[in-house]
Amino acid sequence: MTENKSLKKAEDTILDSIADGVFTVDHDWRITSFNRAAEKITGVPHEEAIGQQCRDVLKAEVCEKSCCLRKTMASGDPIINETVYIVNASGRRLPISISTALLRNDAGSVMGAVETFRDISIEEKLRKTIEAKYSFEDIISRNHRMHQLFDILPDIAESTSTVLIEGESGTGKELFARAIHNLSARKNKPFIIVNCGALPDTLLESELFGYKAGAFTDAKKDKPGRFKLADKGTLFLDEIGDISPALQIRLLRILQEKTYEPLGSVETLKADVRIIAATNKRLADQVKAGKFREDLYYRINVMRLELPPLRERMEDVPLLVDHFIRHFNALQNKEISGISETALACLMSYDFPGNIRELENILERAFIMCKSGMIEPHHLPEFLNPRKEENGAIRSVESMSIKDMEAIFLTNALKKNNWSRMETARQLGIHKSTLFRKIKALHIQIPNMK
Repeated sequence: MTENKSLKKAEDTILDSIADGVFTVDHDWRITSFNRAAEKITGVPHEEAIGQQCRDVLKAEVCEKSCCLRKTMASGDPIINETVYIVNASGRRLPISISTALLRNDAGSVMGAVETFRDISIEEKLRKTIEAKYSFEDIISRNHRMHQLFDILPDIAESTSTVLIEGESGTGKELFARAIHNLSARKNKPFIIVNCGALPDTLLESELFGYKAGAFTDAKKDKPGRFKLADKGTLFLDEIGDISPALQIRLLRILQEKTYEPLGSVETLKADVRIIAATNKRLADQVKAGKFREDLYYRINVMRLELPPLRERMEDVPLLVDHFIRHFNALQNKEISGISETALACLMSYDFPGNIRELENILERAFIMCKSGMIEPHHLPEFLNPRKEENGAIRSVESMSIKDMEAIFLTNALKKNNWSRMETARQLGIHKSTLFRKIKALHIQIPNMK
């Protein structure tokens, strides 16, 4: 008996020396041990915790929906480092990282389960600090070209000049337009969006300028146009490169004279509107090809912003992934804890022709496939699971090491920059000596460029 007490005391001493919270439960989910770190994190004394069901002590959202201990007891499989939120004794919501495993006796029979957990509030605070450093309005980036744009946005917003934003589809042109509006003196007035490429010419004209009753067969009553709705605010003309030559002439007149007439009206209205235009085409090339009026181009090209595609700012992928995971967790009421290194390497090795919008769609799909825990490669679309030829054998990404994936990513980055190490280092936002060391360590062969 004395020996058992001594053994129990030794076990308690060992548990109390551990920095992580540790508790064990029996088959009825009642807590049988509760160490000092668990007391500190939860604010619940050892004496109160013993004998209670774990859900009444942790008060975690996951307890009701997807209990990790219950999963481990049912499957026998441990859970490693899953992020959940608990409510401590003071009512404060805390992020913790938990791991679970079965408890067996000497005969191998299951006695219960053990859960270890640690407070990751400091990590969460650090993450928010890093995100604040790399975000501007709702735009997230650590890329130097993007930060150059961040630096000039306040000055652009203070002016009343027309702005042209060029960039591929999905690069965030609308976010930049909103940022300019929100930083301007017009921020408390309307921000109106018109997708010029989504409407036929006749409908787009009535959408922009409005019409009077009787202007055409179905015009039963007056309708204000987007210029009217955006009065004293900002009008964002998305995909302006798709408008017809006839509409280009009308738009040019508005920009020159600051006036317009609704369809079917003889009344001239004043257009007190800041114009921000965007296109996924190079308007200068459209002008040379005779598809866009040169005079209109110079009117809207007072201040031009060119947004880099995601493949030229791959250092932003981890930041964006983290942002979208938190976004979809809130939207779908899930608790996906993050993305594995291997799955992230899959994303880092992809070109993203659809840019940030494509990345968002990929992660939305991953949320459907991933029920809890970490997003793994098999949760991603098949085209993101690259295969590597090695001695005639093809290996899937799951069998590759992180070193393999890093080598693939850096080789792709070098290829995109015509094997220029200086340009690749600049694009990735790392020092050239860091890149040189990685090339050597990963045995990447640089071809001789003549």
